[in-house]
Amino acid sequence: MSSELLAPLDLAFWHLETADHPMHLGALARFDPGPGDPGDVLELLAERAAAIPRLRMRVQDVLLPVGGAAWSVDKTFDVHRHVRHIHVPDAGSDGGGSDGGGSDGGPPGGLPGGFTAEAVRLAGELMERPLERGLPPWEMYLLTGEPGGPFAVLVKLHHALADGMRAIAIGAGIFDEIAGARAMASRAAGRRRPRPVPPRSWLPGPLNVAGAARGRIEELGRALGVGASVVRASRLDPRGTPALTAAASGTRRLATVDLDLEEVRRVRRVTGGTANDVLLAVFAGALRHWMLERGERLPIADPRALVPVSRRRPGGAPGPGNTFSAYLLDLPIGDPDPLGRLDSVRRGMDRNKAAGPSRGAGAVAVLADQLPPLAHRFGAPLAGGAARMLFDVLVTNVPLPRSTLSLGGSPLRALHPMAPLARGQALAVAMSPYGGQVHIGLVADGKAVPDVDRLAACMADELAELLKLTDTSD
Repeated sequence: MSSELLAPLDLAFWHLETADHPMHLGALARFDPGPGDPGDVLELLAERAAAIPRLRMRVQDVLLPVGGAAWSVDKTFDVHRHVRHIHVPDAGSDGGGSDGGGSDGGPPGGLPGGFTAEAVRLAGELMERPLERGLPPWEMYLLTGEPGGPFAVLVKLHHALADGMRAIAIGAGIFDEIAGARAMASRAAGRRRPRPVPPRSWLPGPLNVAGAARGRIEELGRALGVGASVVRASRLDPRGTPALTAAASGTRRLATVDLDLEEVRRVRRVTGGTANDVLLAVFAGALRHWMLERGERLPIADPRALVPVSRRRPGGAPGPGNTFSAYLLDLPIGDPDPLGRLDSVRRGMDRNKAAGPSRGAGAVAVLADQLPPLAHRFGAPLAGGAARMLFDVLVTNVPLPRSTLSLGGSPLRALHPMAPLARGQALAVAMSPYGGQVHIGLVADGKAVPDVDRLAACMADELAELLKLTDTSD
């Protein structure tokens, strides 16, 4: 891999970044105590990260196309500039194998206590800092507490490098199971003789030219339809909750909560729909209760969520860069009935799915693919402010590998994903099922939403309420 142009959507994320709105994804992985000491784990992290080719690439401007940029190998790459160790002081104890819930003496409802709470606080601070743009745009931090205790790894990847699914595919290379499988595949590939590639002209044939022209016309037609939908869906005078529409402070707070996946499925079996419908309804209910706790009036118009959806082919290997679209969903926080909220969410998502991920105002990513590089470079400041007119909060579900994962022999206990805040946004929610739990990371502007941990607690409360209302044991 020598050089590769940034795709239009990747270029858009690269130019949308500002000091107050760094455009990196994140994940906080928590591990049970293991056999290795921090020095061994740090070197293992560095070794495995250095072996991932994508993490050796940095962004450089190019002459053509005008305004474009390309990924190129960083010839001065030093993995130790990206992988660092931070000791978490006065972290206390999680009781060895705690899941961060009430079992370790921490707060109830699956909220973190002890070492985990300190790691979450520190991760929020580290997420404030933009990645250095002259280097490959990623960082990893090993966070440790007392010797022999649990530890965590914070991963930061620029959104230009990958969408959520690609980020998981890249970051999974640090785990024992994935790294071992890759090493075996690499050795097997080295033993095989490369097949000769027949010569091929770089000139496209007539059928290829015709096919490309038809595809381009279809893409432009789809983009025009999405653009019209965006205009119709935009709110020139958005009136949401003050917390979600506050001015950016550049600070970040992170909150995490773990929900029981089987409990989510129990609700789904009774009410229908999907597990993701239940989780979206859980968040809608949590938002309602959190706002009422704060003494806020519920807004006249329900807040709108941007719900990303992958456009990658099922079962296909994730390619480089971003390949996704999104749905727009009104969160029915004005409805006092939890089951009514879930029904509204399910019907809204069914309408979105019937229309498809490449249509409607949520498919704004389709527009980015049609713009020339120069438009992304100079239009980013204008486009960045448009997010507030279209949606109030991002809510995304990022799938993880189903197999059990570990690092240096230490089992992975939880992985809380983190999404970036678009300009004009104060809250982003990301969810990942793993190990029988749904691990949720809430990233908030620290000044606008200083009590984001209460919002996380409300999610646990809302799931408990839905379970109670759908209990069919009697």
